[in-house]
Amino acid sequence: MSRHIKTAALAGQQEEADAATRATVEAIIADVKARGDAAVRELSERFDKWAPASFRLSDDEIGALVAQVSPRAIDDIKFAQAQIRNFAQIQRASMRDVEVETLPGVILGHRHIPVGSVGCYVPGGRYPMVASAHMSVVTARVAGVGHIAACTPPNQGGPHPETIAAMHLGGADEIYVLGGVQAVAAMALGTETFQPVDMLVGPGNAYVAEAKRQLYGRVGIDLFAGPTEILVIADATADSEMCATDLLGQAEHGPTSPAILLTTSEKLAHDTIAEVARQLTILPTADVAGVAWRDYGEVILCADDKEMIAEADRIAAEHVEVLTAEPRRYLDRLKNYGALFLGPETNVSYGDKVIGTNHTLPTKGAARYTGGLWVGKFLKTCTYQEIKTPEASALVGEYCSRLCAIERFWGHKEQADLRVRRYSRKNAAE
Repeated sequence: MSRHIKTAALAGQQEEADAATRATVEAIIADVKARGDAAVRELSERFDKWAPASFRLSDDEIGALVAQVSPRAIDDIKFAQAQIRNFAQIQRASMRDVEVETLPGVILGHRHIPVGSVGCYVPGGRYPMVASAHMSVVTARVAGVGHIAACTPPNQGGPHPETIAAMHLGGADEIYVLGGVQAVAAMALGTETFQPVDMLVGPGNAYVAEAKRQLYGRVGIDLFAGPTEILVIADATADSEMCATDLLGQAEHGPTSPAILLTTSEKLAHDTIAEVARQLTILPTADVAGVAWRDYGEVILCADDKEMIAEADRIAAEHVEVLTAEPRRYLDRLKNYGALFLGPETNVSYGDKVIGTNHTLPTKGAARYTGGLWVGKFLKTCTYQEIKTPEASALVGEYCSRLCAIERFWGHKEQADLRVRRYSRKNAAE
């Protein structure tokens, strides 16, 4: 039976905060819907102290911002985007259109059709999330999306050059320096300036996540996302320095980011708690990571590997890192995770920034039923059917007619009966 060595102090205490967030977001969306650009401008000035003549960057402004980025940073951005583009292209190639004759004269098939337009939100409040531009813009472009609009908030009083460069190099058609709910609402609803998009993607804070939730249905979204999570699965072969480093590396995302250690070693459990305390005295982002660890950090001691697997699947974390003697065993045994990181040589930061997999992943247990953002999220798998012979139509129609009668769908039945009357050999002969 697993037991907690450290419990999350504020686990399960988000309901009141969530209710307040919902009300705030609902009001902002309604305002943008009613007043368009005027609301967007007022909201940006209120929340970000940002109200330029135009939120959309011109080609000249983009060029000037990209020119501010060092050649080394441009090379690094291009390297990361090459990895993400390559893996997305491999994923896209795995998705085949199909067409098959299921009965003589009956043709069924499906096509993977790209979404027409996408709004990519690239967060940048506490940290300029350059990598999020790669994950959304590059992947949408590989999928064949027709038009890509990208929004990012001002950072330290203006556009963040490296983020703008990443959006531009990734293939965004329009780039806006605009953040928060007002950006997401403008892209989804449309204003005098914004053309409404078909889909919203990208991570964000609690308000952005709630805005996507409320707008879902009017537009598609990638997934419902909460605070970043990490789960480290470790046995006695792991060391406390690596466990602590990797837990805090994700806890620094925000003060509500869960960081959890599952282990079969009580010594490692206590050593990791002590090592976290030590690292928090020197980590530059300790003001954020320390709060997250205090309030949402957990250390759970398990009896054996089987119990660790059961606990991991129950938690269904966004990022799951495996630091055990045989990490690859977990690839076949774990079922619920956003992304899996096997062995000490890899880590979540690689996935977040550069290795090639997408970092927009399910949180809050959503890994039980969905994976993360990938090229397939931008594609609609649409079916079609064609019956090429009268005989096939009459055959299917006879079955369809009887099944419609069971359900008392008489209009449906008549669609089938019409074909049977016209196309059956018996009726034709008469």
